[in-house]
Amino acid sequence: MLGKRKGKQRREYVPDYVLYDLETTGISSLYDEVIEISAVKVRNGKIVDEFSELVNPGRPIPYAASSVNNISDKMVENARSFEKVLPEFLAFAGDDVLAGHNIAGFDMKFLYRDCEKYFGQTLTNDYIDTLAIAKLCFPEWKHRRLSDLAEHYGISTKGAHRALADCRMNQQVFELMAKESGGTSAKQTEEKICPRCGLALKKRNGRFGRFWGCTGFPDCRYTENV
Repeated sequence: MLGKRKGKQRREYVPDYVLYDLETTGISSLYDEVIEISAVKVRNGKIVDEFSELVNPGRPIPYAASSVNNISDKMVENARSFEKVLPEFLAFAGDDVLAGHNIAGFDMKFLYRDCEKYFGQTLTNDYIDTLAIAKLCFPEWKHRRLSDLAEHYGISTKGAHRALADCRMNQQVFELMAKESGGTSAKQTEEKICPRCGLALKKRNGRFGRFWGCTGFPDCRYTENV
């Protein structure tokens, strides 16, 4: 939903949510555009509805992007703009908690930007980043890509990097991680998650005592008091 204040990142399992994924022309939320948005609506841990739309970005799709997501200029030439598609996604999501993989560091930035650009308001839905949950479940792993998690759980990765296929895959991964961890949240552990980039916070020593610092430093310089 739209409003004045952004929603908060949550770190616990919820049975009802909307899990979404974006495909874009690139990795910058400052300069790039959405070319596909998909979502699955989940009730009591089961998918009950789906949403998927290609989007015309109003510019050519770079080869670097299309080589990953397999979305071509031809595929989106008759698609609507994101300004037209976004309200339909917002209606689909309602006031549900949003979920997705690495959305704190990527997808949410696009949604915040475009909600403010087109509607003059921000997105108020709370959200769960499954990458942050994966860091709690698998702290020893070097990488926690969605494909890595899917392979770990024996979930098919067919169609990966198209938004709807990624949503279906991610939903299964999220449910299995929740079951494996017993619904443990970051709030119940000594690990905290950076609200800016989604990486883990680590206790550090500073001139003025102990503080939480982002493990993404120097790219992310978020800190908070212990």
